[in-house]
Amino acid sequence: MCIIYNPMNKQASLPNNIVSAIHSVVGSGRAGLHEPTFSGNEWLYIKECLDSTFVSSVGKFVDRFEDDLADYTGAKYVVAVVNGTAALHVALLLAGVKANDEVLVPALTFIATANAISYCGAQPHLVDSDDVTLGIATSKLRCYLQAHTQQHGGQCVNSSTGKVIRAMVPMHTFGHPVDIDGLLSVSYDFNIMLVEDAAESLGSFYHGQHTGTFGSMGTLSFNGNKTITTGGGGAILTNDVTIARRAKHITTTAKVPHAWEFIHDEIGYNYRLPNLNAALGCAQLEQLQGKLSAKRELFKRYQTAFSSVDGVTLVTEPAQCHSNYWLQTLMLNVDQIHHRDAILEVTNNFGLMTRPVWRLMHQLTPFANCPRMDLSTAELLSKRLINIPSSPGLVDFFE
Repeated sequence: MCIIYNPMNKQASLPNNIVSAIHSVVGSGRAGLHEPTFSGNEWLYIKECLDSTFVSSVGKFVDRFEDDLADYTGAKYVVAVVNGTAALHVALLLAGVKANDEVLVPALTFIATANAISYCGAQPHLVDSDDVTLGIATSKLRCYLQAHTQQHGGQCVNSSTGKVIRAMVPMHTFGHPVDIDGLLSVSYDFNIMLVEDAAESLGSFYHGQHTGTFGSMGTLSFNGNKTITTGGGGAILTNDVTIARRAKHITTTAKVPHAWEFIHDEIGYNYRLPNLNAALGCAQLEQLQGKLSAKRELFKRYQTAFSSVDGVTLVTEPAQCHSNYWLQTLMLNVDQIHHRDAILEVTNNFGLMTRPVWRLMHQLTPFANCPRMDLSTAELLSKRLINIPSSPGLVDFFE
């Protein structure tokens, strides 16, 4: 039975108030969750790419896109690939993740993070989240590892399973930076490699440094719903030249350069980003600052609109961080979580695309039996978080 938007319906007062608040910011029409905007050189660069006939994985736009990303993020090296999942898969392989290893990953993440671990033959080991950053809860993880792991030969071993915990993958949820200093400390103390899933956080900075540049590697995504898009696409960030060269090699089917011979010296992957997609990305990256300014302005307008709505708060960037505000996010008060589904129904009925946070990994069949710590904060967050329309095009604020 549909819930009707009716200001006199006391049972639906919070859903009604949220609809009103969103409408006051985005207008009365339809609003998608996060739609791309194309207002720069996209047509010009794509035509140039087509005219050149270099539309596959070799071409000047691939090289330029990688260089431009390196300049923006501060990473020394960038390797562009077909999507963010592929980027994370290769980064984990290069971090030494092997079959039967375990990899620490937040239960509150998009399934691609856990999938990439599985592609390596490893198993996700699910950890809890922090209710401020929405990322891995650092202190809780440290206590958990102290109680449930041992060090053997410079490796962190799960005392229950006997498996090596090879790496951890913090994810910057909705673009908000995690406590990366704390996690780097845990990584060092427990001999665990750190690979950042920065898929959602292009344009986000932790203490002035871009996300994805802290661990041995970081990964980005340029899916159609990200801050900038290449249609599909992703990238590996690293400051290690050896890692960068190896990443480029194995994502190019491990083909040894030769004028005509097809020599492949190991198992590789056909993961390189096509030049056609990179052309789109170059044009999008030129507009990044305008998109980020628009998204921050959208946050400010939502902040004003929701300041008078009881029972809900707008998630804001952590202290000392600068978030890209990829997805604007509401957090329901604990005593209001029973309204979540009604809010989702009412807003979507009015053409306002809202979404709950992803289903937690241990609640999904493929990962139901993964090792995990207490996940009480993540479980509560999953009942409290709602993403609301976040497209930069909702604000006419481009520079």
